[in-house]
Amino acid sequence: MLFTIQVNNKKIKAEKGETILSALNRNGIIIPTLCRMKEFTPTGACRMCVVEVEGRERLVTACSQPVEEWMKIRTHSPRVITARKTIVELLLSNHPDDCLYCDRNLNCELQRLSEELNIRERRIKGKKIKQRLDQSSPAIVRELAKCILCGRCIRVCEELVTATSLDFINRGRQTHVGAAMDKDFNFSSCIHCGQCVLVCPTGALHEKHNITEVQEYLNKPDIIKAIQYSPAVASGIAEELGIKNSRDFDKNLNAILRKIGFDKVYTTGTGTDVCISEMTDQLSKNIRDKSDKPLIVTACPAWVKYAEQFVPSLIPQLSTVKSPQQITGILIKTLVADQLGVKPEQIFSVSVTPCMAMKYEARRDGMMRKGISDVDSVMTVRELARLIRLNGIDFTNTEKEPADEPLSGRSSSAVLAEVSGGMGESVIRLLFYKINGKEADRQLFKKLHLSGTFRDCSIQIGENEIRVAVVDGLSGLEKLRTSQAAGTKYDLVEVMVCQGGCVHGGGLPFINSKDELKARAKLVYQADETEAIVLPCKSPALINLYEKLLKENTEISDKNIFYTHFEKRNVLL
Repeated sequence: MLFTIQVNNKKIKAEKGETILSALNRNGIIIPTLCRMKEFTPTGACRMCVVEVEGRERLVTACSQPVEEWMKIRTHSPRVITARKTIVELLLSNHPDDCLYCDRNLNCELQRLSEELNIRERRIKGKKIKQRLDQSSPAIVRELAKCILCGRCIRVCEELVTATSLDFINRGRQTHVGAAMDKDFNFSSCIHCGQCVLVCPTGALHEKHNITEVQEYLNKPDIIKAIQYSPAVASGIAEELGIKNSRDFDKNLNAILRKIGFDKVYTTGTGTDVCISEMTDQLSKNIRDKSDKPLIVTACPAWVKYAEQFVPSLIPQLSTVKSPQQITGILIKTLVADQLGVKPEQIFSVSVTPCMAMKYEARRDGMMRKGISDVDSVMTVRELARLIRLNGIDFTNTEKEPADEPLSGRSSSAVLAEVSGGMGESVIRLLFYKINGKEADRQLFKKLHLSGTFRDCSIQIGENEIRVAVVDGLSGLEKLRTSQAAGTKYDLVEVMVCQGGCVHGGGLPFINSKDELKARAKLVYQADETEAIVLPCKSPALINLYEKLLKENTEISDKNIFYTHFEKRNVLL
């Protein structure tokens, strides 16, 4: 039902039941917010969105107040502007004055609001928050002095990720955000997904940087510097650097990485094809053995840690195939090292990924061989963009170059695996081809491309009906349990912590809307539809790896290096 309200002496249309903020935004009137997140129930905690409503003595929070037909609203009256300005000044009164050194400098919501409200002097002086730098996590750094208590990270962790690693601690002036018992992150149930980093409006939470370590090794002439990057990285780097029409930017990225100082540049896509192939073999075995339990995809390291902590009963069902990053890393330290005639420890292997949890994964016990890590250092897309700028690379004037052999090629399935449901779909596609001798019709997987935290579909492959489930964000786990409790049997289950998949990873450029996330996913689906090599088994790189290179290297020919193990973890809740 539509009705008319008056805003700033002009009439606009509003819908019954919507909030004042929603009605204003729909009519092109922007109101500043700090605590608000779309798709979440509003709290009105930050008070930045206050407006003046005729007949109300106090200012009203636009994000939580339903609109009513009689309302006459003023959105930028002197009283409203003074209130918003005072709120920001209070936040700045005890905020550290280190913007130039802050991780979010020039991309900070508090900084932007200060500029918009024309705050040019410190009128309110407060006691500075005591500096407390928590660097115990391998992926996330927490700086309490920069926290403005907006509560975004808490809500994302509790309602979306469901890890409940963060909460408000203490009361009054002593209130701050922390993990259980106010311990450091390494004691908490944090799964390092980085979704809290994406929603933090200031630099209170950010990724743990490995740029200095990488720079140090780039200047060591006696070390071979190798780097791998996943299919989502090239478009992510182009997005971060402001480059449009970046369809083939991966070839430009190869040249950029060599200019920085990397001796060998590889694509993680080869490792993704290996992962898909090995997982397909595991699923095929489960089907032959008539297993009554599904095979659960483990390409998401944040999901693996969640399972080990909160649902250890699922560990026997987890696929033991390593993630694409770790598979590529071990191939660099074994196969490539052998080809170059060097020892594994003489190679410094770097991985660039959209996933912050990969930083944690590279340090897991099962991700090393003979005391040597599969991957030495992991960087996010944002980190690599900083490294490119730091080295003064003119990324707009760079020739296209191919990646290095033997890890240079991939199928479109490796790209598809970057979106939620893509890895599961790729496994089923390959199984369909191996049994039926032809490629599956993409329309069979249409349900897996839909939105929502849980979706499933069934595909007839030979004599068997294979049922696949996709959990898109951990809040969808409950729907999976409900479906299984109702008697539905699944053969393959894919779980992604980040809604949308790796295209919404914690290490990618910050985005402001779901439309931008959909645009990233659309690029993935377009690549899958247009590229010539669809299945891993048709990729020349994988054929060469399986039929020649692995057989020539007796040390890794049994392919055990592609597998790992998982175990129950006890953490503070």
